[in-house]
Amino acid sequence: MTYQVDLNSDLGESFGAYTIGQDELVLEQITSANIACGYHAGDHNVMRRTINLAVEKQVGLGAHPGLPDLIGFGRRQMNVDPDDVYNFIIYQIGALQGFAELHRLMLNHVKPHGALFNMATKDPAIAQAIAEAVYQLNPHLILFGLANGELVKAGEKVGLTVANEVFADRTYQPDGSLTPRTSPNAMIHDADEATRRVIRMVKEGKVAAVDGSDVDLTADTICVHGDEPSALQFVKQLRHALTENGITLKRVGS
Repeated sequence: MTYQVDLNSDLGESFGAYTIGQDELVLEQITSANIACGYHAGDHNVMRRTINLAVEKQVGLGAHPGLPDLIGFGRRQMNVDPDDVYNFIIYQIGALQGFAELHRLMLNHVKPHGALFNMATKDPAIAQAIAEAVYQLNPHLILFGLANGELVKAGEKVGLTVANEVFADRTYQPDGSLTPRTSPNAMIHDADEATRRVIRMVKEGKVAAVDGSDVDLTADTICVHGDEPSALQFVKQLRHALTENGITLKRVGS
């Protein structure tokens, strides 16, 4: 049996004088880049620079829209109306697409960020607003969502191609959701353990939840967070392990 998977990372999250992540080096290891669009992180200069780097590295270009919360890095939940969600998704994707068009390219995918991603995983109305915005802007965009979550369902419902996303460095709840970052066991800091879990997710379609039970899922794309201090070392290790285990890395949609 052959296996293939996409490897993505959240990039372009620097802002003004502040630098976050090692984008240029991480881009050498991944197949898809989720680029911040100015609401939770990033700015016009960072967006253009990140697009340029991703094009140079021949990495899939993706919009990474978030909640309008620079101070909270888009990781704080907000009470937002689905109409607002629809409009700020259009706004953010449109801004990033403008920079892609400088290279005569189209974006490949969309992945919501942080709290918005988690809200869309569980809230059908938020998920529907995002899916409709993406589809009506460009029905050829691929929508990334947490495996088995509401966003994936909404994307399929409107007619989008979807990618079930799994997380290399996060723990899972028994219902398949991610453990909230506010919990002490939300992150996996042992690179070897994280790597073993990812390989199992790709090959067996299962991951162990925090209570020891198995969660069934599909792994179309793997997220490695680019803002963690050890991100570069880990993504190199993960890429090598995937290849050694007969798993081909390939951009979603290619």
